[in-house]
Amino acid sequence: MLFYDTELHSCLMLGTAGYPSPAILVDAIKASGTEVVTVSLRRESSGAKAGQGFWSLIREIGLRVLPNTAGCHSVKEAVTTAQMARDIFATSWIKLEVIGDEDTLQPDVFGLVEAARVLCSEGFQVFPYTTEDLIVAEKLVDAGCRVLMPWGAPIGSGRGLNNVYGLRALRARFAEIPLVIDAGIGLPSHAAQAMELGFDAVLANTAIAQAGDPAKMAGALAKAVEAGKAAFLAGPVQPRDMAMPSTPLLGRAFLNEA
Repeated sequence: MLFYDTELHSCLMLGTAGYPSPAILVDAIKASGTEVVTVSLRRESSGAKAGQGFWSLIREIGLRVLPNTAGCHSVKEAVTTAQMARDIFATSWIKLEVIGDEDTLQPDVFGLVEAARVLCSEGFQVFPYTTEDLIVAEKLVDAGCRVLMPWGAPIGSGRGLNNVYGLRALRARFAEIPLVIDAGIGLPSHAAQAMELGFDAVLANTAIAQAGDPAKMAGALAKAVEAGKAAFLAGPVQPRDMAMPSTPLLGRAFLNEA
């Protein structure tokens, strides 16, 4: 799948926040087989040495970095953070977050569209963290976004896909746009379900970082996204309201009780 002009083979992206140690993070990354990790600018710029050590670690692994504007609550803050991230991480990729609600961490979709328009005009390749709303998605695409990252559920909730109907409608409407489920994944079954709907990738952080064994969970999620993708490509049967016999009636033997 092409994300802007970059071809990725892994369907799993990893967040890098909240791991017990850098060594555990590295183990999880390796077990996941991911090619992309998200990185918060605030981690890099906070506590100089800690941030620099983390960035050096990511560079040594050789992964594609997707900086994000996590924690930004306004257009100005998100745009400024993105501009700084481009200088620090030397990439035009940016995961754009403009948070509108402190409790649910739901995106401010009005600010998100405005910030996306500004960043796309400046040459950024924007990965917007959004909802499953079709109208918002249309406006993001019109602003220049060529990838959409709808939430499955609130960030860190582990609730899976709260609105399967809405996500399925989004997939149908934007058949040519890469779609990544971002936020809410808690179990491998959630990731598999997203891929079975036809999504192109899943981004997971909390489900792995806070697991009892992050590396084992990362490996399980990697298998789940591949299984879900294979199931989607296989063309699964559609749910029916009535039973349908798997054995044909033609040729069935009947007993003569006369």
